[in-house]
Amino acid sequence: MKTFVVSAVSIVLVSILFCPMVMAAPSMPADLQIVQPDPSLPKELAGFWGKWEGSDQWMKFFLIVEKIDEEKASLYIWRSGSGIGSTPEGWERIEAKVIKEGRKYKLWYPGRFGNVEYTLKGKYLDCSLSGGGYRLTRVP
Repeated sequence: MKTFVVSAVSIVLVSILFCPMVMAAPSMPADLQIVQPDPSLPKELAGFWGKWEGSDQWMKFFLIVEKIDEEKASLYIWRSGSGIGSTPEGWERIEAKVIKEGRKYKLWYPGRFGNVEYTLKGKYLDCSLSGGGYRLTRVP
């Protein structure tokens, strides 16, 4: 019996320590209206649409690309943590410009501490800003 208990506790501890933690999503904004991209939109651009989550060393992020077309994207961004400049926790709605560089698309907007750019990198959405960046993963 003692061996069973030690084994069970060990499995639980290993699971906690070595399995990736999934961030709990914040409650959705009341006025959120997710609009499916037009089927004629290039797939490289439509790929931005949806929900994403990630973090950097200071904050957790949850991003919703609510609506997107060839000129702009409506974003909802939730931040939490101890970010530089005391960024308040909560949702912020932002309108980003769609920029095409060659075959690649970017979402761009002027942030509080410099320009913010989102770029698709395979199954990830990379965010670069002055002072660093972070990677987001798609969530259902």
